[in-house]
Amino acid sequence: MKLIVNADDFGYSKGVNLGIVEAHVNGVVSSATMMVNMPGFEHAVRLAKENPRLGVGVHLVLTCGNAVHPDVPSLTDHTGAFLRGSKHLMAASPEDIEREFAAQIERFLQSGLPLSHLDSHHHVHAHEAVLPIVLQLAERYQVPVRNPWTLAGAGRKQACITTEGFSHRFYGDQLSTDLFCEIVDEWGGCATAEIMTHPAYLDDEVLAGSSYHLPRTKELKILTSKQVSEYLEKKGVQLVTFHDIR
Repeated sequence: MKLIVNADDFGYSKGVNLGIVEAHVNGVVSSATMMVNMPGFEHAVRLAKENPRLGVGVHLVLTCGNAVHPDVPSLTDHTGAFLRGSKHLMAASPEDIEREFAAQIERFLQSGLPLSHLDSHHHVHAHEAVLPIVLQLAERYQVPVRNPWTLAGAGRKQACITTEGFSHRFYGDQLSTDLFCEIVDEWGGCATAEIMTHPAYLDDEVLAGSSYHLPRTKELKILTSKQVSEYLEKKGVQLVTFHDIR
């Protein structure tokens, strides 16, 4: 099996960035996705360029921080900050969503990094009002997308490049080495699969801004553990990036 272990939230803060790179250099993380609208974006770009084996995509954002595009009023409040939650997405202008996502992708490309794939913060790309737009952008930029049908619990309805399997179970308060290995076994019959992760070191930004903070350090410990790397080797799992499944 070709396995992508993706670290979400690259660019959120320096602590998150450093944790992701640690999990890549000394652990099993092979891929990450960048939040281009967050304060740690430029720091993440520098780290990514220092670690070219790390595949990096865009973590499309509609629910955290400020918009990149200056004129997407159906997505933001009067300060330019994204509206919280996802209830507003059904009423949001599709044109605003497309403009904002394209602006985020273009900001990433301006960094000079090669774009590996697209996924999203809070899984908004799997939302019924958002998915068609993301698939169009994936076709435009010729990149894979995190499997949205596994997230939505539905069969595939449109063609796109993605993994056969995807798991978001490595998350929360019940993290363990055994859980990670169980997820690997769950998708062991697939040619390609992705496991979503959120490793980090804690800093003021993530403690104040994210409701998911303390477990990130536990994720980092597990993802850099000898037990996990040895288990993947024993199972003959090949760690890859989205560049390798095109």
